[in-house]
Amino acid sequence: MIYWLDLIGTFVFAISGALAAWDKKMYHDIFGVSFTAFVTSIGGGTMRDLILGVRPVWVGDKNYIIAIAFGVLVTILFRARLLRVRRGIFLFDTIGIGFYTVIGLQKALLYGVHPWAAVILGMISAIFGGVIRDMMVNEIPLIFSRQIYATACLAGAALYIGLRHVGVDEDWNMIASILLVIAIRLTSLKKGWSLPYLQKE
Repeated sequence: MIYWLDLIGTFVFAISGALAAWDKKMYHDIFGVSFTAFVTSIGGGTMRDLILGVRPVWVGDKNYIIAIAFGVLVTILFRARLLRVRRGIFLFDTIGIGFYTVIGLQKALLYGVHPWAAVILGMISAIFGGVIRDMMVNEIPLIFSRQIYATACLAGAALYIGLRHVGVDEDWNMIASILLVIAIRLTSLKKGWSLPYLQKE
């Protein structure tokens, strides 16, 4: 299940990256859109794997490249409809960080990382690709804004660790943790929640 969730997250982030490139009208060719989708999809997982000292998973598994290509194809075929949907990019990004938070956390735990460090690696897995995407399309990365973004990932990862500690079934734990990330992110946007603003003295 972890493997398939990882592929789904890769696919969703590919759509997020391709839509961001298209929405900004910075790339008008298939290579530019595909490259943005690729970096968005594998950026966080690659950073996590490098920290863990292992080979990034997409290097040895063609299915990740296929998932990215499929995400780009879906974007090309349905881009007008997707871009007309309000906050379409936001929605795909939110789903992606939910999946990648749990996937990154699980992989870190598999390699014997302390649970607290695993929570941070789960967050890195989720947000780093989006950081690269935003910089590529000349946007300020969301982690530098007051939006609830990385905090949602940390909350979902913390829930996973807590439920794991009390022996909750693994599949249900994954689903609950992913949904918590998505719920916090969507609710924070709807309610206008934000982190405290630090002012210069």
